[in-house]
Amino acid sequence: MPLSLSDVVATSRTVASTSSRTAKVDALAACLRRAADDGPETVEVVAAHLAGVLPQRRLGVSWRGLRSLPDPAATSTLSVLEVHAAATELAQVSGTGSAARRSALVRALFERATAEEQQWLRGLMTGETRQGAGDGVMLQAIAKASGVPDATVRRAVMLAGHAGPVARAALDGGVEALDGLRLEVGRPLRPMLAGSAPDVPAALAGLGGEVLVETKLDGIRLQAHVDHGDVRLFTRTLEDATDRLPDIVEALAALDVESAVLDGEVIALREDGRPEPFQVTGARTASSADPESLRDEVPLTPYFFDLMHIDGEDLLDHTATDRWDRLAQTVPGAWLPARLLTADPGEAQAFFDDVVRAGHEGVIVKDPTLPYAAGRRGQGWVKVKPRHTLDLVVLAVEWGSGRRRGWLSNIHLGARDAETGELVMLGKTFKGMTDEMLRWQTERFRELAVDEPDSSEWAVQLRPEQVVEIAFDGVQRSSRYPGGMALRFARVLRYRDDKPVEEIDTVQTVRQLAGW
Repeated sequence: MPLSLSDVVATSRTVASTSSRTAKVDALAACLRRAADDGPETVEVVAAHLAGVLPQRRLGVSWRGLRSLPDPAATSTLSVLEVHAAATELAQVSGTGSAARRSALVRALFERATAEEQQWLRGLMTGETRQGAGDGVMLQAIAKASGVPDATVRRAVMLAGHAGPVARAALDGGVEALDGLRLEVGRPLRPMLAGSAPDVPAALAGLGGEVLVETKLDGIRLQAHVDHGDVRLFTRTLEDATDRLPDIVEALAALDVESAVLDGEVIALREDGRPEPFQVTGARTASSADPESLRDEVPLTPYFFDLMHIDGEDLLDHTATDRWDRLAQTVPGAWLPARLLTADPGEAQAFFDDVVRAGHEGVIVKDPTLPYAAGRRGQGWVKVKPRHTLDLVVLAVEWGSGRRRGWLSNIHLGARDAETGELVMLGKTFKGMTDEMLRWQTERFRELAVDEPDSSEWAVQLRPEQVVEIAFDGVQRSSRYPGGMALRFARVLRYRDDKPVEEIDTVQTVRQLAGW
């Protein structure tokens, strides 16, 4: 009997309702075993869905398109593979009349779903599924369900990119199938990630000895695959961006290589060499407009900082020093970010200061002896950025979902306009909140609510009295908020009961920080 959607939704509910990692793993593993009875394809789809990922990546369906849904079905009849087939059909819709066709497909799917299934599908399609089944938990569940060692599963997902194909291989063929997974030119692997340090001396102390201090560009992470002149480009989320970047494709196709896999970034630069604001680069890489016309309006410069494969040879397990030497022999020198090899904290700090003055985001401090740890955030790479903080006021708060269900979580942030005295929204954040902080702010914001908080309402409006200290990485232009800008990677540092709202930071201060 085909695995039902209701089985997956019930598993998701179980995972979301417990804080026990063991219980989460057990529930996921049990569902994967039931999926295996339905066949390898079902295992792959179930693993993806329970990780909050659509195998199709994009469906062209927005939250707005899912606001008005048909009445739910009284009983559950949908199977996992029927949902997968519907999502595949949605992803393939294009051209004239696509909006109407997409709307009809959404209705046909959702009218067969129960109320609980509708809610779950909406979260899956909009990327809002937060149930505590992240990578670590899902990979453990795959290992448990298949009897394959954890290390083998982690290595496989590093190369395959996503948990779905790994679950399929593990439950269908075990260790032998996973050992057969290799770096494949044209298939994205997970990028290596960096840890963080508060300053340059701390980063050097954590690594010890001689390190490479490298410019951290505020661009778009890009993984480039070159195969006999054919070029594929992938973002850090493994989304295919090839068609949006014809100029980068053209430049890479001219490299004197048979095959290569490179890790780097693309960034828009001004005529004086300083970087454009992040949103200029982001808009160019995300735009659905004609890429050929945009390449002249917003030219991009590629920079590459690692090489994972060259001419049939995988370099993942080579030292970073070896990979960098091979990279320097592969791409033009103008495509390499500025670097410094040093063990001297003073030299490293001076390099950091120069990089920041030049308008860049900071530095990455790297251990030259380590292999490329795809998909892992470790201390082999450590990022250091100047930290910006603001004192803002909480204007509203949203009810949490998943593990945060029942708590007031995502806060709306406001700054004061020095000219008008009005409070202006600059964005939202739910990052940086501990469980203790969530409990405190739920109680506090109930006191500040304009009306009695109702969990059926999406957001709760507050009297603007609570000041919060926010750390952020930058400011970008945004038409989404009244102030015309938004904070990047905003996160809560602490609540400021010692500071009145009259003393919060102003809109003008934020614009000055952005250089506008």
